[in-house]
Order: sequence, then structure tokens, then C-alpha cells
Amino acid sequence: MNTRTKIAAAAAVILFMTAGIISAQNTTLNQRKPVIADRDLVIQIADITENALFYPVDIDGMRMEVLAVKALDGTIRTAFNACQVCYSSGRGYFVQNGTVLVCQNCGRRYRMSQVERQAGGCNPEPIFPANKTVTGSTITISREYLKQAKAMFESRKRN
Repeated sequence: MNTRTKIAAAAAVILFMTAGIISAQNTTLNQRKPVIADRDLVIQIADITENALFYPVDIDGMRMEVLAVKALDGTIRTAFNACQVCYSSGRGYFVQNGTVLVCQNCGRRYRMSQVERQAGGCNPEPIFPANKTVTGSTITISREYLKQAKAMFESRKRN
């Protein structure tokens, strides 16, 4: 291997490593909380930031996930980490990438301000104000409401 080839190979490696570092910095790690089992989900408002928090919930043996995030306007948004369109694929859930949530099945991107705005379609399934209790310090999603929402998670393919 001549010197020019070695330099080109080293440059390619550096470029590849730099791209990986930049990509890693642009992807927010999904912060998962401990599993809540067969009880109300209580979310501490003080914990919620622009980085989505994911709350695994197990209701009667069905694993579900709720996400909570603060939108740019300062409002707190909650949703199930599932969509009606893509969930049955086994990859119809969202992860945060920078300032957006990305569907892991179809790649659709949602700003935090879109969370909890509409039901249906490929978006995080909203948990509207009528389905949660908000106090000055907590958001509570009742076990009974979580139990009603189990059906959307039952369609997930088992891999």
C-alpha cells in the first residue's frame, strides 16, 4: 500500500468516526423509567423536560409504554408510545432524535408540540386531559384507563 493510499484510508476512517460521533450527539437517548405494574401511573412533572421520558407499564401481563415530554411552548404532553397504523408491525413505536420523535416503522417525524394533539394515524396515541389527572406536581393516569388502552398494544407482533 503506497503512502497516498494509506492517507486516503486514514482520512476515510476519521470521516466515518466523526460522522458517528455527530450522529450520536443528535440522537437523544431514550430515558426509560422503572416498570409500573398493575397500578396507576404517577409521573412527576418536575422530571419532565424536552427529552422524552418513557414509562413502561405492565397491566395484567400486557407490556405498554407511556411517554411524557415538554413541548417548546412549555406544555407537558403525554401519549402512549404506539400508533394505530404501524404498531402491528412490531416497530410502530417512537424514539427521540434531537427535537423530534421518529416512528421506527415508517420514519415519520413528529415535533414535541404535535404530541397529544390528535388520535389516529401514525403518531404517538394521545392521552388527552380527560384521561389523566394533573395536579401542581404530578400527572396520574389511572390503572383503569391503562387497562382500557391495552387493546392497541395487543396487536404488536411478537418477535
